Amino acid sequence: MKRHIFRAILAVALAVLLTSLVLIMGVLYGYFQDRITAELARSTAYIAHGLETQGMDYLTGRLPGDSRVTWVAADGTVLFDNREDPAGMENHAEREEIRDALLLGHGTAARYSDTLSQKTVYYALRLADGSVLRLADTQYSVWTLVLQAMQPVALVTLLAVCLALWLAGRVSRRLVEPINAIDPDAPGETAYEELAPLVGKLRSQNRRIQRQVEDLRRQREEFSAITENMSEGLLVIDRETRVLSYNTAALRLLGAEGPVKEAESVLALDREAGFRRCVEEALAGRRWEELLEREETCRRVLASPVEQDGDLTGAVLLVLDVTEKEQREALRREFTANVSHELKTPLTAILGTAEILENGMVRPEDIQHFAGNIHREAQRLIGLVNDIIKLSRLDEGGYAAQWETVDLYQQAGDVLDQLAPAADKKQVSMTLEGDCALVRGVPQIIEEIVYNLCDNAVAYNRQGGSVTVTVSAAAEGARIAVRDTGAGIPKEAQDRVFERFYRVDKSHSGGGTGLGLSIVKHGAAYLGARVELDSEPGRGSTFTVTFPPAGT
Repeated sequence: MKRHIFRAILAVALAVLLTSLVLIMGVLYGYFQDRITAELARSTAYIAHGLETQGMDYLTGRLPGDSRVTWVAADGTVLFDNREDPAGMENHAEREEIRDALLLGHGTAARYSDTLSQKTVYYALRLADGSVLRLADTQYSVWTLVLQAMQPVALVTLLAVCLALWLAGRVSRRLVEPINAIDPDAPGETAYEELAPLVGKLRSQNRRIQRQVEDLRRQREEFSAITENMSEGLLVIDRETRVLSYNTAALRLLGAEGPVKEAESVLALDREAGFRRCVEEALAGRRWEELLEREETCRRVLASPVEQDGDLTGAVLLVLDVTEKEQREALRREFTANVSHELKTPLTAILGTAEILENGMVRPEDIQHFAGNIHREAQRLIGLVNDIIKLSRLDEGGYAAQWETVDLYQQAGDVLDQLAPAADKKQVSMTLEGDCALVRGVPQIIEEIVYNLCDNAVAYNRQGGSVTVTVSAAAEGARIAVRDTGAGIPKEAQDRVFERFYRVDKSHSGGGTGLGLSIVKHGAAYLGARVELDSEPGRGSTFTVTFPPAGT
């Protein structure tokens, strides 16, 4: 702005200077022309007086001044000229100044003289005898005056230009200084009344910008709070795959290290082909979905294009952790396959035995044996169905029974009484140790936990082994420990024994369904209890369940 003001002031100053020079030269030109005409008039009158008194002798003598003198008769014939031969000169009757002098007594004219080849001022005076005396003098043109005054004019012009430059710079600085002093962020009063509307506009604009910035900041904080508390990963990218916004869940699910760098491509966060395909399809305007599996994790990426006014501007990527869902789906498929297999075994036995009986292929004395097989497999089938129902209830929280205070020692004693026949058949001794220990829970679930632990201890024990059940009360809660003298569980299988239908050694299953420890695990989780396993191959196993204190 200062440069523009400086140029404007300088241009005005120079324009005024040039205009002044032109006007001055014009005035001088007019002034000199008037002076020349007046001088010619005086000289003409003086010479006319001499001519009238002395005649031609006066003209041939020494004339005053250096003007050209011409004497013209009334008919235009040149009688005398001090510069040229009168005989060779044309008739002057039609000359303007001669014609005016003959009519008016005197006349003036200014024109280029063909004889002198320059602009000349003429003055003519009519004499008493009717002839005309004319004097001519050279008139200086404007350019002649300029050239003659070139040096002083150039000096004055140079001084004027320097002064104009200095004044233009000084004035422009002083003009711009109050404008530069205006603070756009906090405009105060201005020295120029003309700038008051601008200052007011700046104040209003600042208030509006502050409100907008505050709204944007609040919206950004709300958006950040929402996205940062999402378990799903969120990524917003532009058409060049640069990350515009993201949350920490996205970095965690994609396995990215550290924050996203400025203008970093989203493809640098995950280089899997499926992830790249999601990005490419979304930026091509198509919604896409991919399942990414890595080690023990499983993530689902949903990519959607973002359009604005019909133009594709970027994409939004949503990353979901579906590991648990996929695991549950895998467990469901495995559970369904295992249930089908476990149900098929007793049903096949029952069906085969029934077909033998139906076809009369059994001797009368063997009917009781085959009927016993049917009864045993049917009981196994019923037990399997009951265990599946129990697990389903525990999974879905379907137990509607009231919580009660249960004596864990008494409950263990009742269970050992129920298992006494099976233990005697296998010659396994059972011992109950400890004292009264109260727990809060659903009696049916507590009974299932204790029963399945003790039943497994008997079923997977060696012939002539022992089972020791210890009940104790401690500050952290009641505890029951079931120790057997069986074959033990290998270290690598200890994390899997609580899976449904899993057996360490299927050849020594003891006729169980493979759901006992699953019921124990889910029942303990339902009651808030903790299950621990301590086992070594060849030295037996100890299962310990610690219940929360009865008062909690």
